[in-house]
Amino acid sequence: MCGIVGYAGARPALGIVLDGLRRLEYRGYDSAGVAIVCGDELLTEKKAGKLANLEKILAERDAADCDALGIGDGTTGIGHTRWATHGGPTDRNAHPHVARDGRVAVIHNGIIENFARLRAELEADGVQFTSDTDTECAAHLISIALGQLRAAGHADSPQLLAEAMRQVCQRLEGAFTLLAVDAGVPGAVVGARRNSPLVVGRGQGENYLASDVSAFIEHTRDAVELGQDQIVLITGDSIEITDFDGNPAAGKDFHIDWDASAAEKGGYDWFMLKEIEEQPQAIADTLLGRLTETGEIALDEVRLSDQDLRDVDKIFIVACGTAYHSGMVAKYAIEHWTRIPCEVELASEFRYRDPVLDRSTLVVVISQSGETMDTLMALRHAKEQKARVLAICNTNGSTIPRESDAVLYTHGGPEIAVASTKAFLTQLVACYLIGLHLAQVRGIKFADEVAAVVDQLQEVPDKLRELLGRIEPVRELARDLKTAPTVLFIGRHVGYPVALEGALKLKELAYMHAEGFAAGELKHGPIALIDQGTPVVCVVPSPAGRGMLHDKVVSNIQEVRARGARTIVIAEEGDEAVLPYADHVIYVPRTPTLLAPLLTTVPLQVLAAEIAAARGHDVDQPRNLAKSVTVE
Repeated sequence: MCGIVGYAGARPALGIVLDGLRRLEYRGYDSAGVAIVCGDELLTEKKAGKLANLEKILAERDAADCDALGIGDGTTGIGHTRWATHGGPTDRNAHPHVARDGRVAVIHNGIIENFARLRAELEADGVQFTSDTDTECAAHLISIALGQLRAAGHADSPQLLAEAMRQVCQRLEGAFTLLAVDAGVPGAVVGARRNSPLVVGRGQGENYLASDVSAFIEHTRDAVELGQDQIVLITGDSIEITDFDGNPAAGKDFHIDWDASAAEKGGYDWFMLKEIEEQPQAIADTLLGRLTETGEIALDEVRLSDQDLRDVDKIFIVACGTAYHSGMVAKYAIEHWTRIPCEVELASEFRYRDPVLDRSTLVVVISQSGETMDTLMALRHAKEQKARVLAICNTNGSTIPRESDAVLYTHGGPEIAVASTKAFLTQLVACYLIGLHLAQVRGIKFADEVAAVVDQLQEVPDKLRELLGRIEPVRELARDLKTAPTVLFIGRHVGYPVALEGALKLKELAYMHAEGFAAGELKHGPIALIDQGTPVVCVVPSPAGRGMLHDKVVSNIQEVRARGARTIVIAEEGDEAVLPYADHVIYVPRTPTLLAPLLTTVPLQVLAAEIAAARGHDVDQPRNLAKSVTVE
């Protein structure tokens, strides 16, 4: 879940690398560092804390001196922003890590699972470690491999660096992306990937490596997708890809269809606020072109036949965090439309409970990044059990879509803030589309029925714009709630996962105690938490078509209010039945019950962001978290 950047070309590397790290800091901000090859010297600097700490050190040094990593002549470099795994977030554990010869620098994302054995072996040979990380093992091993190759008569060349990386990768176990430079081989950066993201940017007279295309989108939109267990060597003029055995391999070219401005704040105080405002367009983009002229739902990549889908007799939705909550909502719609039993599972628990899977099971895996390690491992377990796997993802070319039998990309654009907003809504739309596709293939819904639901979905962006246009009272309420010691959330039916998501956002961003409950469970314990003035956010279903459900939730509101709660009610426009029991009402536009979370979730996103800002917290980069969790 660290951010990685590499550059080889003719321009000064430092500025390009730092700019890439700024765009990747959402992936980790425990420390940052750079290594630049300048002439035949390797120059490094690294610092614990956010990237700004590193930039301050660099700015204080003599900018005219190449040795000071200023604007000198170094045109090859790598950079890293870290989310700590092995070793605490300290200066000594920050990347890059340099081998004892001072020539080789390495950065790393992931976990090298056999590092303890490798470290013991290296220490027995007299290598002294200067950090607590697993990454340092790779730096020393690459340096040793280069020394052995040179001793065997091989001259320094970019291919020599790639060969050393190949030899080392064959010894490593676990998940890793590695980038390395060698002062003896200026103009070359070598990368390797196993179960961890790495993408190539193809430029003119320069090339890039990064864990996310946003790192180089300002310079090129042409990218190359790497396969599993591959080595990539870039120079300013070439991109060479091989597998871990040294056999030539091919990447998959693709074009990035969004520009650099999509990854900038655009005048907003926080990326999260910008991404909340982008949600209407993100939903529209997810829906774009999904309904064919014959009324069928179109997925992006389908390696399943209609008969495969007709054979499905059970569905698992597997995800983590916010994506898990989108799956919980989707369960209601998918079961209602397809009449297929559907279970929702935490990816981190899925394979350990030994689920019953076979060829008639469809496993839907949801991951914004396509690299979430718990979800990837769940996917692989499902494949081992012969289940069919369909992925919902936002990142073209990432690992999870590549290993799945079918893919639906959300096309939500970059999401920089750690707390997920538009990813949640677009994942939910994708789940709805999959449910409709299954229902149509199985003959449960006709084309006109599917089109009717798609029409309702296509109305949501305008309804969201309307809601966001009058969201200021929610911001004012948030500032009033900033000193609350706890906030509770309740809901029924699809409102229950919305309550869970609202509580998660508040925990993530404001570091407050927050819990979400099924409203019907209040009397079974949670109501004991209610004290005088306790804020309780109540997600109320539409009274149209779900009258009994609506009345039950109104009764729950009365119950908590009778015990002193301060009730904050999210209800459909025109619902006056909630007014006598609500201290605050947030009305959302009318929409069918199953689709309501696309609207009712948004005020909770705004509430969490504004409470966090009012409490003085970093809304985009909450403590202890990173955007893409690429380790288990």
